Amino acid sequence: MKRCSPLRCATQEKHLLPATFPLPISYQYIEVNPYDKPASLLKLNPRGLVPTLSYQNEPLYESNVICEFLEDAFPDHGPRLLPNDAYQKARCKIWMDFVTTRIIPGFHRFLQWQPSDSAPPIDGVRKEFLGTLREFAEAMMEKDGEGPWFGGKKIGMVDLVLAPWALRLWVFDYFKDGGLSVPAEGEEGDDAIWKRWRGWVKAVEGRKSVQETMSEKEKYLPIYKP
Repeated sequence: MKRCSPLRCATQEKHLLPATFPLPISYQYIEVNPYDKPASLLKLNPRGLVPTLSYQNEPLYESNVICEFLEDAFPDHGPRLLPNDAYQKARCKIWMDFVTTRIIPGFHRFLQWQPSDSAPPIDGVRKEFLGTLREFAEAMMEKDGEGPWFGGKKIGMVDLVLAPWALRLWVFDYFKDGGLSVPAEGEEGDDAIWKRWRGWVKAVEGRKSVQETMSEKEKYLPIYKP
């Protein structure tokens, strides 16, 4: 099995899954420049999308699809990252989609914001992005007030999908005036929802598989520089 991942994109979640619960397979990881796609990738996937997974010479792409496929392809290998209960599994997929369609685009909008006559105020862009993080934290509170993971005491696929992006939130403090501005403990605006968020981030940062698949901050600076 081969996995082609972009050199300059956050695709840590595909590496987190086998690193969190090693699968009974061997695989080859290939980094590609998404702006100079090699013929080997285009032969496998003419659309040139990354990440791409080659399984039995058949391509798969899209981060969440690949993560779910690896879970389904090896049903006897556990523990499972998605619940067995049909409703709880569907709920997790809703929030995986929320990460993909709301949080990640908001991350990029905030990071790419530049002052101009036509640009909205940065405070509005920041508030919009913080709103998506808070909405995610509210969903965690609704599911399990203690956590630390999205579904409670055990890490799951929702956590792996968001973890790489959560670990890159420092880029806003580095590049943007005012930073991200998630309230610290005891600061104005702090409450139980932000406490739940901070607890989740702390759990992510302390996870061995996350630490082992995260690149040094210095490698991200030229990538995320506006």
